[in-house]
Amino acid sequence: MYRYDEVDHRIVRERVEQFRDQTQRFLAGQLSEDEFRPLRLMNGLYVQRHAPMLRVAIPYGHLASHQLRKLAHIARQYDKSYAHLTTRQNIQFNWPELARVPDILAELAEVEMHAIQTSGNCVRNTTTDAFAGVAQDELLDPRAYCEIIRQWSTLHPEFAFLPRKFKIAVSGSVEDRAATQVHDIGLHVVRNEAGEVGFKVIVGGGLGRTPIVGEVVKSFLPTRHLLTYLDAVLRVYNRFGRRDNKYKARIKILVKAMTVEAFAAKVEDEWLHLKDGPSTLRDVDVAHYASFFIDPDYEQLSANPPEFSSKLAEEPAFARWVERNTRLHKRAGYRSVVLSLKKTGVPPGDISAEQMDAAADWADRFGYGELRVAHEQNLILPDVRESDLYEVWQLAKSQGFATPNIGLLTDIICCPGGDFCSLANARSIPVAEAIQTRFEDLDYLFDLGDIDCNFSGCMNACGHHHIGNIGILGVDKNGEEWYQITLGGSQGSHTTIGKVIGPSFAQADVPLAFEKIMTVYLEQRAAGERFIETVRRIGLDPFKERVYAKHH
Repeated sequence: MYRYDEVDHRIVRERVEQFRDQTQRFLAGQLSEDEFRPLRLMNGLYVQRHAPMLRVAIPYGHLASHQLRKLAHIARQYDKSYAHLTTRQNIQFNWPELARVPDILAELAEVEMHAIQTSGNCVRNTTTDAFAGVAQDELLDPRAYCEIIRQWSTLHPEFAFLPRKFKIAVSGSVEDRAATQVHDIGLHVVRNEAGEVGFKVIVGGGLGRTPIVGEVVKSFLPTRHLLTYLDAVLRVYNRFGRRDNKYKARIKILVKAMTVEAFAAKVEDEWLHLKDGPSTLRDVDVAHYASFFIDPDYEQLSANPPEFSSKLAEEPAFARWVERNTRLHKRAGYRSVVLSLKKTGVPPGDISAEQMDAAADWADRFGYGELRVAHEQNLILPDVRESDLYEVWQLAKSQGFATPNIGLLTDIICCPGGDFCSLANARSIPVAEAIQTRFEDLDYLFDLGDIDCNFSGCMNACGHHHIGNIGILGVDKNGEEWYQITLGGSQGSHTTIGKVIGPSFAQADVPLAFEKIMTVYLEQRAAGERFIETVRRIGLDPFKERVYAKHH
């Protein structure tokens, strides 16, 4: 992992003390709410429905075990002993006391963490594949470039007040596990005909009230030109993006209004002034950052050791967990373990202080002291020996981490919704729980197979509902909570935006609607066909007819 130097430490410490002074002045009545708002947002502090919310940055989803222990301590000392993992691979505390937030930030600084640029109209936390560095299909480990982007974008004076928030995702593998096509900028590692590695640059993606799949503005960008090209894109957006209407201020609206061809031409014109300039990445620069992400001292192991294979044969529950909650590793004899935060009865993405401490201990005991936060709101142990998986499974069960549902219908991506967020039109947590309860039968769940279910409490789409195979959107109908269902969305290399199937549903009717959708799928699917493939093949009409029929 990247380790702070003295400049990093000084910047973060000074930022903490600056915000401490601003907070004290606000509480003393020396700053108005309007004056304090941009200052708190620059430090990740929101005002939600019941209390402040502090969003802490986890750069590209990477955590060290000692950092996770510090987050557990903060949850106990300053909050209600739990926190929430987000789709931007960050973590949120929902109940901090405003006067104590500077103390939280000071504690975070002790372990090289902060909340800078987790809000506001700036470049937010760069995200990447949660399996970066250990994935079998990786063309290039993207983490060094994620760190380069983080350092370039943090406190960048030119891009501190953009027309709207700006999000960048990087994928280094053949399979896009970072949802790059629905980000303001998506960077996807590719090889050109000469075998050189570079980036395919996708611009203008995004969800929210205007969901758009991004378009390619450059099919191959040599890695040394990464920062100069990003500068060019941001400058064009900063100059031409709308500031008169926040709903039309995202770069996706600008690209659509200009056309992608015209936008790309302006970027190229701007790039002429920047290309090969001081921000061009030298090999020594990249090597410096890559040195923080070298492989640990892996053991020379064989895949499927006898004790592991025998446990798979003897215990079906263990085999089921291995099938869903582990992922093959680039090194033989290792797996990556996904600790599920989608146990029925617990809000998706919530993690207790006790669970944080336990996961940190396992990272040290069974791995190399490192964990990952996935944008699906689960926690990952990236380097576990297959011979240790049975013990890890047993420990995970004891902490509520072992629900074998990764990639299945109940592995729901879900925003906190109306229970916390002041922007939400409807609650999401109780509806997610009702769906999980309806589909708790694991045999049935496994028979349904891979299904992405994403849930947002409002049009801001923090739960990425547009790209769920099944998406749910909370809507307000005459002051009551209703829920709109979409089908056919997907993320990855073939990203699509889901389509609304019809009128919205009352809260109590959502699980039954899901059950009818699943019934149609089971009736219509071809052999080996996944849910999203069936939806694409037969279209929405069979699902609509069943869901809205009066006597089914």
